[in-house]
Amino acid sequence: MSEAGQGGWRPGGGRHVLLAVHTGRQDITELARSSAARLARAGITVRVLDDEAEALGIEGAEVVPADAEAARGAEIVMVFGGDGTFLRAAELARYSHAALMGVNLGRVGFLAETEPEAVEETLTAIEQCAYSVEKRLAIEVDVLDAAGNVVGGTWALNEVSVEKAQRSRVLDVVISIDSRPLTSFGCDGVLFATPTGSTAYAFSAGGPVVWPDVEALLLVPTNAHALFARPLVTSPDAVLSVAIPPDGNRARVSADGRRALDVPDGGRVDVRRAARPVRIARVHPATFGDRLVAKFGLPVRGFRDARRHDPGHELPPSRNVLARDVVSLSSGTDSGSDGAAREEVRGGTADPDA
Repeated sequence: MSEAGQGGWRPGGGRHVLLAVHTGRQDITELARSSAARLARAGITVRVLDDEAEALGIEGAEVVPADAEAARGAEIVMVFGGDGTFLRAAELARYSHAALMGVNLGRVGFLAETEPEAVEETLTAIEQCAYSVEKRLAIEVDVLDAAGNVVGGTWALNEVSVEKAQRSRVLDVVISIDSRPLTSFGCDGVLFATPTGSTAYAFSAGGPVVWPDVEALLLVPTNAHALFARPLVTSPDAVLSVAIPPDGNRARVSADGRRALDVPDGGRVDVRRAARPVRIARVHPATFGDRLVAKFGLPVRGFRDARRHDPGHELPPSRNVLARDVVSLSSGTDSGSDGAAREEVRGGTADPDA
């Protein structure tokens, strides 16, 4: 394993898989239990978080605190839930070389690629190390006071939003790119997103959909009072800044909807590419375009060929574009068109250079 010899916490040696589970639903916990039993039969040590252990009741599982050490030495963090559970698991995997592998049990689930009916195939891939790992760009955030001193910081896989703290007032902002002022306007907030997060909050705010293998940073104003307040796509090496005038409204930062910080009066928020990417394990051959079609029910037949005009007629309801009966790739085809910096994983060992 890539963690060996690097001071990572790896009790007992061997292969380890950490489970992150939305325990609020019985069907999810049952699927996690059955998956854990199969992994254990394959000789893989299953870890569970201490705040989920009682609800899961997995006999023989290794119970670990839900902190930065939880994924140390683990090969996979297997996520059972929706994108919210996936983002919580990303916090656990951030400081390790573990790759995230999600089973989508939520409503949309762009981050978790495996649907419940394909769990057995995913478990086989884990047992045989027959998966690839994508390195997804993440972003780091610095919050500075009026004197330019860093007073806080966080990170995000999807997006960071700078929002007005008082709903009744407009937030005045000054936007800068690489320390050069670009524009200013009043708004409800400003989103800074990664390509991975382009289909999340930024998408609903009118931002572009960006393929995950495109390295870029996105800036999307929300409800701006300005003629020029279009979404921007910048270099991944740019530093994006939003300054809050001292006489303006109070602002706060929200990262992935999970971590929040206050911005001091007259302060500034700087956003840049994180030094460490997030690693996501992939098993299935569906491309990112296939996922867009499946998640949004996009029409994939020419409009002149369509004979029906009711919503959802493009694909029979029993078929899913993510399933192999719709998406067929030859054995020699590289399925990594949507994967950022894919790397093959063999023998349970991933590239240690995150």
